[in-house]
Amino acid sequence: MLALDIRNISKSYPHFQLQDVSFQLEQGYIMGFIGSNGAGKTTTIKAILNMLHLDGGEVHILGKSMAEHELELKQQIGFAFGGVDFYKQYRIKALTDVIKRFYHHWDQETYTRYLRRFHLDENKKIVDLSTGMKVKYSLALALSHGAKLLVFDEPTSGLDPVARDDLLDIFQELVVDGEISILFSTHITSDLEKCADYITYIQNGRIIQSAEKEELKESYRLLSGSEEELSQVKDRLISYKTHSFGFTGLIRSCDFDPHTGIKAATPSLEEIMIYFSKMEDAHV
Repeated sequence: MLALDIRNISKSYPHFQLQDVSFQLEQGYIMGFIGSNGAGKTTTIKAILNMLHLDGGEVHILGKSMAEHELELKQQIGFAFGGVDFYKQYRIKALTDVIKRFYHHWDQETYTRYLRRFHLDENKKIVDLSTGMKVKYSLALALSHGAKLLVFDEPTSGLDPVARDDLLDIFQELVVDGEISILFSTHITSDLEKCADYITYIQNGRIIQSAEKEELKESYRLLSGSEEELSQVKDRLISYKTHSFGFTGLIRSCDFDPHTGIKAATPSLEEIMIYFSKMEDAHV
């Protein structure tokens, strides 16, 4: 079953357009959602959660239309947007007592376990929490009501390296039995290298590619060579950088002839993002 099925969703704003965004996430997997700031990640996530009115397209979750079954499906979704910015004078315990009433399958034991794991004191006020602690609290809420789809926008933002590593371990633990699926956006590509099964890359409101992580990386080549070699491939490069030793550039694997002798390597997710962003900058 598809945990998430996004079909040609579009949304226009005065200075930005989400254009025919489509991708799917199979149940039991982790998908990283990447793109530069302003690329459309948060807008897409809000569309998934039916938090904005779409100009076109459909969102299906666990086989059902989000537009038609919103209340039912939101019982099955855990989401966090990287922090808690409401009811700041409430203590954690008081705020949780309000929030948990909305969920039919709230599991207090699970919630308490995550509070301990995240070293959260439920007697602290929201206003006194650090950015990282707010993230952890949001995650504890999202993970405590039996959700089958977890949707997170920049969940590791504000966390120190140890806390981030612990969170990624939790993600991997959650999907082991094949019941829970996770979509999370991030600009920290090293997090995705560790735990993501699939990557969806959005740029300027359009999906560049959505594929299995290694398949996506292998569909590009990072070239490096002399100025003379640059002239052989320049018109086929997505973008490139020149330096004192020649150039480095990104090319689609299908556009590269290995017989040219130009040095080629599999790029990282970060390198793919950087070179696509350079392509966008070149057209500004």
